Amino acid sequence: MRRLLMAASIVPLLATPALSQTATTTTTQTFVTAKPTDVLSSNLIGLNIDNAAGEDVGEIKDLVISDGQLTGFVVSVGGFLGIGDHYVVVSPSSVKINYSESDKKWSAKMEASKDQLKAAPPFKYEGRWQK
Repeated sequence: MRRLLMAASIVPLLATPALSQTATTTTTQTFVTAKPTDVLSSNLIGLNIDNAAGEDVGEIKDLVISDGQLTGFVVSVGGFLGIGDHYVVVSPSSVKINYSESDKKWSAKMEASKDQLKAAPPFKYEGRWQK
């Protein structure tokens, strides 16, 4: 009888999880909320860039993303109707993106001339970047 009582008192202890152990879980954030001040890539691709003089100096053709962060804009300089385009990558901090609530339009400005952009190191769509 004594063995039966001991066995009956031990079984519930074995069936419950150990209180001294803590489970560690890692969670990753899957979903985020877009803020009203955020910009979508579809608003940037094809956006013309003007300089302070109001001259059209290029067009944003692509985005460079490194380790989940925007690190550059691929800008098309020169050319006509896609022929003879010269591509360069510029720092996002050098381009000021603005949205006009009254006009419902996006704009981009940077302090560079078309000649300065043409003289910048070229970017080529080749290798892993080939379209």
